[in-house]
Amino acid sequence: MAKRTNDRVEISTAAQPSAASEVHVSRPDFFGPEMEGDYRPTDPQVTAKTEPPRVSIPQDTAALPHVDFLLRLADALNSTLDLQTLMTRLSDLVRAVVQYRIFAILLLNERSQELWMRFQIGHAPEVERTRVKLGAGIVGRAAQTRRAVLVNDVREDPSYINANNDVRSELAVPLISKNRVIGVIDVESEEVGAFTTDQQRLLELVASRVAVSIENARLYTRVSRQAQTLAVLNDISREITSILDLDDLLERIGSLLKRVVDFQMFTILLWSDRTQQFEHRFSTRYGERVRRERGAVYGVGLIGSAAQLREPVLAPDVRKDPRYIAVNAEVRSELAVPLLYKGRVIGVLDVEHTRLNYYNEEHQRTLTTLAGQIAIAISNARLYERIFEEEQRMERDLQMAREVQLRLLPPPPSSMPHAEFAAQFLPARSIGGDVYDFIPYGPGRVAIAIGDVSGKAAPAALYAALVMGILRLLAAQHLSPAAMLKALNDQLQERRLSSQYVTMLFAVWDDNARTLRVANAGSVQPLLLTRVNGEAKVQTLKAEGFPLGLFPVADYDEVVVTADPGDMVTFFSDGISDAEDRHGEMFGSDRICESLQRAAPESAEAAVAAVFQAVDDFQGGAERFDDETLVILRVR
Repeated sequence: MAKRTNDRVEISTAAQPSAASEVHVSRPDFFGPEMEGDYRPTDPQVTAKTEPPRVSIPQDTAALPHVDFLLRLADALNSTLDLQTLMTRLSDLVRAVVQYRIFAILLLNERSQELWMRFQIGHAPEVERTRVKLGAGIVGRAAQTRRAVLVNDVREDPSYINANNDVRSELAVPLISKNRVIGVIDVESEEVGAFTTDQQRLLELVASRVAVSIENARLYTRVSRQAQTLAVLNDISREITSILDLDDLLERIGSLLKRVVDFQMFTILLWSDRTQQFEHRFSTRYGERVRRERGAVYGVGLIGSAAQLREPVLAPDVRKDPRYIAVNAEVRSELAVPLLYKGRVIGVLDVEHTRLNYYNEEHQRTLTTLAGQIAIAISNARLYERIFEEEQRMERDLQMAREVQLRLLPPPPSSMPHAEFAAQFLPARSIGGDVYDFIPYGPGRVAIAIGDVSGKAAPAALYAALVMGILRLLAAQHLSPAAMLKALNDQLQERRLSSQYVTMLFAVWDDNARTLRVANAGSVQPLLLTRVNGEAKVQTLKAEGFPLGLFPVADYDEVVVTADPGDMVTFFSDGISDAEDRHGEMFGSDRICESLQRAAPESAEAAVAAVFQAVDDFQGGAERFDDETLVILRVR
């Protein structure tokens, strides 16, 4: 039995001896205006009835299939949130009760106020791209009037839009959700008068239920798409921030954006302080890299306007936007988004498409969200580019400075009758603060200087050049080692630099007397290797003093050594004795002595080579942290 209680229908069946069941409906018009969800005007004569008559309808009539249809419709609407699946199932269900030749669902685009075909069966492919204005044709009239439109013979309706010459009758029912038209269900037939008023009311009931389901499915689709977009945006942001090469970054941005916003033309323009305009830095056209010479002027065109307004500029139809500058004749829609970094427009991202109204607010929101990350990545890449160029320039300058420094280090003097000299310098960086010099000091005499400036690299090298320049000027006076260091300290006090000083050994070799006079200003004490009865013996020359440039008044002592043939004096910087291996252990003076004794070199050059080889073997490839300088005097 089916009973209508207020706005609910109750149905029950009872088996009869004739094997037929009865369906009792509270009103003869089963799909009348009192049905829930029906938006048609209420019939006052019907609603005035308080006790509608009960009508018995045999089960094999049309009512029960309609009830079964509604049950299957409810099941279809509740079992999926996929819009395409929902529409496909709906078309199958409607066909069971309404024989149609063409079935279509058109959804309203609120921005353009046009009905776009979202799903269809029976239309030609080109018809799918049709856009119907509100009020145009039978479908547009149904959407505009918010009422179903039934036309028994479309040839007699002047508003009919002919999409198929064989169509004779059409029924269009609006989809209304929350008192808002969202689309139209449209069925067409090749027969005149193919659709009845009962079928119209049935589709009206279907439309009221389907509209809600479509809105739910569209909401689900939007939420799912937003979740996917956020995941993609996160991946894009993470990836682009790891690329520091600007050209690679811009190319990668173009390929990654394709995952969230489709485009046919893509351009990134960056602001140039030199030309005072936005220059094309990266452009693609239908997936191919292209080169564009023409830039964009601030405030001119869609790109310039986006920069000036500091907000996205969306042109659904560029032909209707007076700001558009025609560059590509086939472009119809364009979206330009400014790239802002620390409140400054550094560029503009521009996408174009050949379809009208292609880009919408969702695309705008997506690109705006990404624009911030893209601006940061571009700024980082440009900063890295400038730093890299600066490093390259500095590297070239340092290489030149290294060559100059090495040329300033003199070669060892030619062999004297009773002495030979050798020297080697290895900077910890391109240039260093260690220096040495051989200065002619009168007949049969030569001065030896070895210094170590505080600090490293360029500052130390420049200070070292200053020290050696002053030393060369003072050398003309042929001062004793102690007097030379005192005079040099006085000169540096006049040119004092904060936190700069130099340690130095200054010695004068008298070849005729085979004597060596040594004064020390805070440097490593030299080693004297002698041989007694064929046995090597090493002693330290105890010469001490304050580093140069630290104290205004400083006096220095001298040590005088008389050498014998075969003796060897080793001057070295702390970079050699303090050299560390991978475990942090220092080389030390003892290993210098051991290397000299073990090698038993026959020349000063061999002795220098033996010491540096021992240091290299000890360090085992560990990085040098200090300059290494070695000067050896071998007596013969």
